[in-house]
Amino acid sequence: MSQQPDEGLVRLTHIIYALHAFSAIMGVISSAAIVTSFLTGWPSILAVILNYVKRGDVRGTYLDSHFSWQIRTFWYAVLWIVIAAVMVVTIIGIPFAWLIFVVTGIWVLYRIGRGWLALNDQRPVG
Repeated sequence: MSQQPDEGLVRLTHIIYALHAFSAIMGVISSAAIVTSFLTGWPSILAVILNYVKRGDVRGTYLDSHFSWQIRTFWYAVLWIVIAAVMVVTIIGIPFAWLIFVVTGIWVLYRIGRGWLALNDQRPVG
């Protein structure tokens, strides 16, 4: 990862973190949960699409780790919410499902914050 990324790609990565953060923060200040807002909000969905479309452009730079970080954050959150949804269906698993929702929401906020701080320091995340 010795190659320096184009300044436009660094700016794009900041925008992608901002889109993810906007979706997650909307979950904090609205009636939606953090994680559901993060996964279903159009800014976060747009951010993941941008991650996939521009992923090839960041190969060989420290931004590659950020794109992987953002994509993994999104898909692991999807996985945990699917698990929580299955638990809700069982009725007895509802308390565990709510715990998964809360913990996953906090985890999403942590991942956005940690990644964005690393980006500000111009270093890989991970």
